Amino acid sequence: MLKKNEIYRAAVTGFTSEGQGVCRVEGCAVFVPNAAPDEVYDLRITHIGKNNAFGKIETIISKSDLRVNRLCPYAKLCGGCDFWHITYEAETAIKAQRVLDALNRLGGQSLREMPITAAESCQSYRNKAQYPVAMGKKTVEAGFYKKGTHELISIDRCLIQPEIADEAKAAVLAWAKEYRISPYDEVNHKGLLRHIFVRLGAATGELLVCLVANGEKLPREKELIAALRQKLPNLRSLTLNTNTRKGNAVLGEKTRTLWGADYIEDVLCGLRFRISPRSFYQVNRDQAEKLYAKAIAAAGLTGEETVLDLYCGTGTITLCLAQKAKKAIGVELVEAAIADAKDNARRNGIENAEFFCADAGQAAQKFSQEGIRPDVIVVDPPRKGLSRDVMEAIAQMSPKKVVYVSCDPATLARDVKLLCEKNYKLLHAEALDMFPRCSHVESIVCLAKA
Repeated sequence: MLKKNEIYRAAVTGFTSEGQGVCRVEGCAVFVPNAAPDEVYDLRITHIGKNNAFGKIETIISKSDLRVNRLCPYAKLCGGCDFWHITYEAETAIKAQRVLDALNRLGGQSLREMPITAAESCQSYRNKAQYPVAMGKKTVEAGFYKKGTHELISIDRCLIQPEIADEAKAAVLAWAKEYRISPYDEVNHKGLLRHIFVRLGAATGELLVCLVANGEKLPREKELIAALRQKLPNLRSLTLNTNTRKGNAVLGEKTRTLWGADYIEDVLCGLRFRISPRSFYQVNRDQAEKLYAKAIAAAGLTGEETVLDLYCGTGTITLCLAQKAKKAIGVELVEAAIADAKDNARRNGIENAEFFCADAGQAAQKFSQEGIRPDVIVVDPPRKGLSRDVMEAIAQMSPKKVVYVSCDPATLARDVKLLCEKNYKLLHAEALDMFPRCSHVESIVCLAKA
């Protein structure tokens, strides 16, 4: 039986969905951060749970050729990235294996390989940054939380963010220090500045900076505007979001424009989209274009189909589908997202797309009851996957194809198995790395009526 703080020798046999290595010690799975494939360690057990344990590397007995020196000096502390310590080829192989294992073990498939589309770059790919603000030892600081905690790690340069995001953070901090703007303290719910939120139009270069505050006004707003306009030539939108609630939510409900527009624009798949602080937009534009192209290719559209897009967000996939289909219908629960989707359709001159604000399950049931029979249904659900009512409605509408875009291999595999039980057959599956150096992975599968 394992004992806490004892040292055991073990080899890495796999990886968790969070990017931790899996070692087997006395029949128990031990999860180990900063592990590399096929390495052997002396591990110290740090925690013993009901079904597994956690450990840390004390000594590397057998070092992998895939282990590399970290380019990011914050990687071992910051909770954002998981794979800076191994080659990118090793990282994508781990992610592809994760999708393959899930579809075979949980999804009842017998796939032999899993192709994965790697990113062209592991650096500066994110177009959205959210920096929490807190009081450091001497002055106000911003960065990211240490993994599993709310302990702030002050960061000068985050390698997966564009440099302009860190420059915007530095400019806001300089203003806050000069005018003694109090940072938010989540323990006593006092202080003003909570987060620095930055969005970049990767294709347009337009920059949005949103300050999240525990109040409706900032001291020295004119000085803030002047400082950021001087230091950030691409600034197009400066807004203030009010969040006076306790808890982990970054944005509150009310946003006021301090300067410029209340949005920026970007181009995705040849379409122009408006992006506000609350808009859903893929954080890796280049990989998103590849993802959408693969989803459309899987749908096999000829221009004569009616396509139903559930969980459509601001309509990015729906509008891309509409360019290849006779008609595209998008469904999303968030009212503001549907308003954005309709506006995006209008501004891009797309007239064969309709959008409905409704729960995906309720909308799918309604369409089924009304006899609407889409030729293709596209789903891009949250991590929890498809709900039971969505699954039943898909079966009732009986589309020729279901294209499933997933951010969680386990729930994808579960749903693939359920769809196969409803007379569908898996035609194609592949993975795509939307988040280099992080543990998440995207998947695209296509099922056809058997």
